[in-house]
Amino acid sequence: MARFALALLPAALLFAAPAFANKVFVTNERGNSVTVLDSQSWEVITTFPAGNRPRGITISPDGKELYVCASDDDTVRVFDAETYKELHTLPSGPDPELFALDPSGNPLYIANEDDNLVTVVDVRTRQVLAEVPVGVEPEGVAVSPDAKTIINTSETTNMAHFIDASSYKIVHNVLVDQRPRYAEFTSDGKKLYVSSEIGGTVSVIDMSATEPTIAKKISFAVPGILPEWLQPVGVKATRDGSRIFVALGPANRVAVIDAATDEVLDYLLVGQRVWQMAFTPNEEFLITTNGNSNDVSIIDVKAEKVIRSVQVGEQPWGVVVTPD
Repeated sequence: MARFALALLPAALLFAAPAFANKVFVTNERGNSVTVLDSQSWEVITTFPAGNRPRGITISPDGKELYVCASDDDTVRVFDAETYKELHTLPSGPDPELFALDPSGNPLYIANEDDNLVTVVDVRTRQVLAEVPVGVEPEGVAVSPDAKTIINTSETTNMAHFIDASSYKIVHNVLVDQRPRYAEFTSDGKKLYVSSEIGGTVSVIDMSATEPTIAKKISFAVPGILPEWLQPVGVKATRDGSRIFVALGPANRVAVIDAATDEVLDYLLVGQRVWQMAFTPNEEFLITTNGNSNDVSIIDVKAEKVIRSVQVGEQPWGVVVTPD
C-alpha cells in the first residue's frame, strides 16, 4: 500500500502545482526602463532598458512580442517578452505616447502627440499603412471589440475622434471635457468611456445609437481632496460589464463605478499620481502605475480592495500583463 501511494505521488504533485504566473510589464518613464513582475509572488523579476522615455506599452495576443512607445526616440521598440531582448523597431512618427493593437494583433494604431496624427503600422512588414490627421495633441487610442472603429482622443481639441478602420477616415467627432486622456470600450462595444483629465469627468458615450452620443458624464468627489486634484486618466472595464475603474491622478485614488448605473461606488487609496492600469487575464487583480511614489498598487478586483504595493522603477507610467 505504501509503495502504491508513493507511485501516485508525482502525479498528485503535478496536479497540485500552482498555476503559471503571468508577467507584469511596467514602463518607467524617467527610468528609461521596463520592470517585470511575477503576478503570483508580486516580486520583481528584472528591469531592462527600453529606450528614452518609455510610456505606452502593449503585448501581442500570443504574448510573445512586447511593444513600447519610446517617446523621446520617436519610435516603437519591440522586445521578446521571454528574453527581454530588443527584436526591432517600428516606425511611429514623432513622440508616440499611447497606442492600441487590433484584436487580431495587426495593425498597430499609434498616437503621435507632436504631429497631430494617428499612425497605422503593419507590425509584420514594419511599414506605415496610413497617417490619419486628428486633433491637436492626440493621446488615447482604443479599438472597438469588432475592430471596425478606432478611437483617438485629442488633448487640446477636446474631442474623441471615431476613425473607420477600413478607410482610415474620421467618421464622427464627439466633444468631451478638457484634456481627454484615455478611451475604453465595454466588451460588448455598446459603451465607450472617455476620461477628461482637466475637465475632471468621464464621458459615457452610447455606441448603440445611430451616431455616438454622450449619455452621461461621471464626476468625482473625495472628502479632503481638492476638486482640481481629481484628474481622471486611465480607465478599465471588466469583461462582465459590472465595473469600471478610473485612475484619478494626483488624487491618489481609483474610482470604482457601477457600470449598470454609471454611479461611483467607492474610491480606493493607491500610490501617488496614479496613471494607467491593467488587469491580470482572469481579472482577479488590477495593477495601477503610481508615477510619483515609484510603485504599483495591486487591487483585488472582487473584494475591491488594495492588497499590496510594489516598488518598481523611476516614474512608472504604463502597464501590461501577458495573456494566458
